[in-house]
Amino acid sequence: MTHRLRYAPLGPNGETLVEITHRCLAGMFLLRPSKRLNSIVTGVLARAQQKHEIRIHACSYLSNHGHLLISAKSQKQISSFMEFVSSNIAREVNLLHKWKTRFWAKPYTGIPVVGRDAIQIERLKYILSQGTKEGLVDSPKNWPGINAAKALANGQNLEGIWVNRTALHKARRKLGPEKAHAIDFEEELTLELSPLPCWIHLEPEKRQKEVQGLIKEIEEEATAHRRREGTRLVGRRAVLRQDPHHRPDNLKTSPAPKVHAENKTLREQFFQAYRLFTEAFRRAAEKLREGDLTVEFPIGSFPPALPFVEAIQGLKPG
Repeated sequence: MTHRLRYAPLGPNGETLVEITHRCLAGMFLLRPSKRLNSIVTGVLARAQQKHEIRIHACSYLSNHGHLLISAKSQKQISSFMEFVSSNIAREVNLLHKWKTRFWAKPYTGIPVVGRDAIQIERLKYILSQGTKEGLVDSPKNWPGINAAKALANGQNLEGIWVNRTALHKARRKLGPEKAHAIDFEEELTLELSPLPCWIHLEPEKRQKEVQGLIKEIEEEATAHRRREGTRLVGRRAVLRQDPHHRPDNLKTSPAPKVHAENKTLREQFFQAYRLFTEAFRRAAEKLREGDLTVEFPIGSFPPALPFVEAIQGLKPG
């Protein structure tokens, strides 16, 4: 199978908007909500945000997968951010649930979001609808896990805990494990939620009303769906009783699209740019294998065994 190259063109504001998804191994409920897990995962996201200067627009985590909507200045920034997020969530949640093997099913999926208001709002709504559209709760505001809906509707951020494992390890080596406790190395961090690029010009109160409208739509659509299908809510209590080590018998998965585009024209433009990008990368890789160390890879790519190709100031990949 041909390896799919990561590609995210920059928008007019010099950033790329990307929807991120990462899933637990075998669909296990390792991310089952709890007060401690919610704080830990939020803290990891907040620390990653500080470290890699990523703008986070929305986030939601169900029991076996998570979604993020972020803006970044390069694919390298996204990759570094997600490497930090994935590794630290895995480490912390493994400790929490006494899980000692692989955590994520595969590397994260990053899908560029191309276009203005319509597609950006559509993807925000999709992320906020997690937990409600599946019939687990009646509203995004009632999901017991991480969901940015309530915070965005109220103009707030999310609060979490970051465990400074480096300092804890040093203290345990110096003082002994019985005198150095993880709780003494916890830091309260704030996960800042940024407005969508298409909403930056709006007043905070207007943005809050827009999110409140989306939440109402999600609630109404979920209610209508349950009536049509004759199904009932699973409920918060049932979600919180889930066994983190449970493996669902049937996993509903579908191939991820390469892009979320606002219209056909933008989608075709993306695929054309992506084809040119991959062709240039393949040609450069072939020359490198032949021993040409002066070969130039396309901007925004990760050449094999070579540094990421940064954009020249004033130029944009794609």
